[in-house]
Amino acid sequence: MESLTMSALPELFDLTGQVALVTGAASGLGVAIAEALAQAGADVALFDIDGDGLAQTAARVTALGRRPLPIVVDISDEDAVEHAFAVMDAEFAPLDILFNNAGMGDPEPRLLDSYATQNWMKVTNVNLHGTFFCARAALARMVPRRRGKLINVASMWGLAGPSSIFPLPAYAATKGAVVNLTRELALQYAPLGINVNAICPGFFRTNVGPYDDPEFMAATTSFTPAGRIADAEEIKGTALYLASQASSFVHGAIMVIDGGCMAK
Repeated sequence: MESLTMSALPELFDLTGQVALVTGAASGLGVAIAEALAQAGADVALFDIDGDGLAQTAARVTALGRRPLPIVVDISDEDAVEHAFAVMDAEFAPLDILFNNAGMGDPEPRLLDSYATQNWMKVTNVNLHGTFFCARAALARMVPRRRGKLINVASMWGLAGPSSIFPLPAYAATKGAVVNLTRELALQYAPLGINVNAICPGFFRTNVGPYDDPEFMAATTSFTPAGRIADAEEIKGTALYLASQASSFVHGAIMVIDGGCMAK
């Protein structure tokens, strides 16, 4: 086996000439992931329902010397997703990388016996159905080329119940589904040259969670062995690894980035 030299290492992470898509790109982890991909040389399509936030992320991508393509879309709407992918097809080269990052938390965290059906459906439509719609559209474009990277952003609460801190039944159910969907898709598409993996973040400073609430911060910080909440930018290394050739033989990995929480 040929050994890697220091000069070869950057090539493993180089995305020059590739096209990536990040959903949920208007805020939080989506912004950081889009920046990481652009810093590595990719042009980046950006999906989100928040047009103003998308414009800000697009400006960041442009400042890094890459081309953004912001598209306002509700990923829980099947027809809207298909239209957004068609727009991307017309504007960009073939899709190489999808980050299924868009998601939402429970609108009203509570025990299941008093959980509102409308909130259950809202979370399920975004976190699970939206992930399905985008994954299906991306894979349909990757299969003919027999190459591609699909990364689902799940959660550590897809691996364990969050009620040790607060009850999030819909979020836990949908993120658990995304974790096992990732495993299933990895088995389906590894023979076709497509890498499917997942990231399970712990507590990161995003809009999924009241990080301006002192009680919430105290509870989450004390629960995390590292003793702190991660900044969104700390997702970049893992994101770039899974998007690049550095992870060429990684299929079905569930990468937990949580400051040690799931090691308990």
